[in-house]
Amino acid sequence: MKVGLIGAGGWGRNLARTLHELGALGGIAELRPELRAELSALYPDVPIYPDQHLLLERDLPAMVIATPAATHFSIAKEALLAGKHVFVEKPLALATHEAEELVALAKKQGRVLMVGHLLLYQPAVRWLKEFLDSGALGEIWSLHQERLNLGRVRTVENALFSLGVHDVALLLYLVGQAPERVAAQGQAVLQPNVEDDVYLHLWFPRGVRAHIHASWLWPERRRRLTAIGAKGMLVYDEAEQAISLHRKGINPDLTNRDEGAEVVFRGQGRGEPLRLELLHFLDCLAEGKRPLSDGESAVPVVRVLEEANRQLEAAR
Repeated sequence: MKVGLIGAGGWGRNLARTLHELGALGGIAELRPELRAELSALYPDVPIYPDQHLLLERDLPAMVIATPAATHFSIAKEALLAGKHVFVEKPLALATHEAEELVALAKKQGRVLMVGHLLLYQPAVRWLKEFLDSGALGEIWSLHQERLNLGRVRTVENALFSLGVHDVALLLYLVGQAPERVAAQGQAVLQPNVEDDVYLHLWFPRGVRAHIHASWLWPERRRRLTAIGAKGMLVYDEAEQAISLHRKGINPDLTNRDEGAEVVFRGQGRGEPLRLELLHFLDCLAEGKRPLSDGESAVPVVRVLEEANRQLEAAR
């Protein structure tokens, strides 16, 4: 099955490469002429178009959208109205009502709508979800997500929107619920009104609390999730794709318990998550299955980000 790709700069380059390797790249739409020339040299067998309208006229069943976030809603809507299945990179949209409109339109058109929440396709994350759901860690009390680095500074998106979208999607996936309350705090140091460092706190109905710290103004690269439960603690190191189980905690008499730690899962060599994600999309098209990261599951993610951004703007 061949699909079209709209937007091949930045992350879109990786999508083009992976789709081509899978034999599924049926056409590319890219606005920039210099990039179109580069793509033509890389993929001489793939038609290249200067805009998505021409690509949408092709007899291709689906479109993969990797354009700037502000355009996701309008381009995804255009593709759905053209009768295409749609894979759109995160976030699905910048406003909740837009995300809900896309979900309703996909349902009306009978089309698959999938969102590129890449972390959900990491083998380590799938293992982590099964482990937590099994009750092996006991009651889950809190989840802590860190995405920190001396990274590339954005001029429009704040650190949460730039770095934390995947983390919000991951936390909602692991808990299996949308939060009932959100609180966000941030600090804009380098530019007015663009937070370089953001803390996001989530309250879930069953008592689970979750916390995200996203920053591009940090001395160390840190991509880590820590889960605190009644029977122990888990640490997922995203860079190493390894999960460590710490058999430690606090006893009822408030004394410490420490029975050591061990690596319980290693995800390296178990498949590139982007390849697994796109294979899942193609499989959903072929089999008519519901994607793991479908549009409906992405709406609460957009709702959390929208509310967090509202709070950050109000505090400026």
